[in-house]
Amino acid sequence: MGSVLAGQVRNAIKDYKMIEDGDRIAVGVSGGKDSLALLHVLANQRRYLPVKYELKAFTVALGYDGFDTETIASQCKAMDVPYEVINTHIKEVVFDVRKESNPCSLCANMRRGALNDTLQKQGFNKVALGHNKDDLLETFLMSMFYEGRLNTFSPVTYLSNKNIYAIRPLAYSYEKDVRYYININKLITVTNPCTVDGKTTRSDIRQLIRTMSLQNPHYRANLFGVIKRNHISNW
Repeated sequence: MGSVLAGQVRNAIKDYKMIEDGDRIAVGVSGGKDSLALLHVLANQRRYLPVKYELKAFTVALGYDGFDTETIASQCKAMDVPYEVINTHIKEVVFDVRKESNPCSLCANMRRGALNDTLQKQGFNKVALGHNKDDLLETFLMSMFYEGRLNTFSPVTYLSNKNIYAIRPLAYSYEKDVRYYININKLITVTNPCTVDGKTTRSDIRQLIRTMSLQNPHYRANLFGVIKRNHISNW
């Protein structure tokens, strides 16, 4: 169920040639709605896409006590997708050793590093990430406001040091589409244990977009149009 999101994912995959025959695709699953919805769609699409590909789900555990990976594992089993937890000490390094006042960037870099190192060792050639269309627009505005440049993440990114492609099949899907898909398919999300979750610069930009969208219902579509028409970050 949730054919709208599935259609959006198929279109993104087709438009940017995200998946090819024989791909070994890892899906980074945090337990949040985006990564779970993405995994569920890709698992179902194995029956419909005209290419054959392998899936495996990975969770990078940051080192928080009580983080619920069993709920993720049981849903992966129901989807017939192998699942692995990558245990790390990222929380200890970021908060206890480095005592970062703005920890998100370092944490994200360390998560990516732990995941990509594992994927390289296991021979995966692609990693599917759960960035949705709202994430795309937020990143664009953050880059413009805080870095003074026009940039966002790309639909497909080649990680040359690992020989892995990062793909973003949810790039045509707004957060509301993902939330509906999660609800209609009764997927169970896992609470983010991070103490700074929801207290970031991204959260401020997200609220700005919501406020502007109340004044102009076409605000999000216009932003995406700017990115597409100017081929920013290969869109």
